[in-house]
Amino acid sequence: MSQEFYIQRCIQIAKNGLGTTAPNPSVGAVIVFKDKIIGEGFTSAYGGSHAEVNAIAAVKEKKLLKQATLYVSLEPCSHFGKTPPCADLIVQHQIPKVVIGCVDSNSLVAGKGIARLRKAGIHVTVGVLEAACKEHHKRFFTVQLKKRPYIVLKWATTKDGYIAPESKKIQKPVWISNLFSQQLAHKIRSSEQAILVGTETVIADNPTLNIRNWAGEHPVRIVLDRTLRIPADATVFDGAVKTIVITANKTVPKNSRENIIYESIEFPPLQDEESDFAQTICTVLQKHSIQSVLIEGGGQTLQTFINAKLWDEAYVFVGDHVFGSGTKAPIFNSNIESEIRIQNDLLKKYNND
Repeated sequence: MSQEFYIQRCIQIAKNGLGTTAPNPSVGAVIVFKDKIIGEGFTSAYGGSHAEVNAIAAVKEKKLLKQATLYVSLEPCSHFGKTPPCADLIVQHQIPKVVIGCVDSNSLVAGKGIARLRKAGIHVTVGVLEAACKEHHKRFFTVQLKKRPYIVLKWATTKDGYIAPESKKIQKPVWISNLFSQQLAHKIRSSEQAILVGTETVIADNPTLNIRNWAGEHPVRIVLDRTLRIPADATVFDGAVKTIVITANKTVPKNSRENIIYESIEFPPLQDEESDFAQTICTVLQKHSIQSVLIEGGGQTLQTFINAKLWDEAYVFVGDHVFGSGTKAPIFNSNIESEIRIQNDLLKKYNND
């Protein structure tokens, strides 16, 4: 098998850690002996073992490591954090060859891991499927290089361009997309560390903001609530998931507890499209080491990030419904990267290149 084959496998298994490893990247590692995979692993949830550690632990006959090749999607770390340096572990086990997808952009590593391996006499190859590895690690790289989380926008719209009806009788979502699209939306949620919504979305829909229709960890809830209008019995305050409430209120409410956190910031005047509010929100997310965030609404919240050009990709589900009136979908002008049909729905994906 080629080097590209094994690096592709690294990327494949690394996806298992998406949404759980932040602020660390979700890395994949594969160990090969005589064209046979003898161990592989991906990054554990934050605080746990890195991919290389898990891959080495998976090898039953450790003596084979001295004749094996380690493939890894991202440069092995060379510094002490929650765990010891992976580069040192590779040297310790005398693995003679290491193939790396892309160099780590973190200044604590940034070539130091490669230098550590080469100093120990290990043959290191760098840049195999580099573009694909950078694409997989885009969340981590965005935090390192742009000093903000990776931002994904998502909404569902009717054929006539509405994201919500004029009115409704009960406090729950009015589904625009079909069940298959809803399940895919939960898969998208599972890949991101946090999910962000505005006040009106919570009051109108009382959402759970979890991934009940997919496997994985529920994202951190981020709720914008300028004047603390959201009722205390709203589901977002049930304590089941870490929730960060961003507010202009200076007084911490009585329902504040360990996993319900209030962050007080300056909110801009209403309808101020020139404000840097989106960047202010990103600063709060950085404070809490949020590596990626899915912004689901409502319309004003989505428009705030669109106007600020602070987003990286967007998913727009177009359902087979017509409302005639209601809340208009965000004003959005970007090139479509792809379109897929999901029964009677159409999913459009955009990248902010």
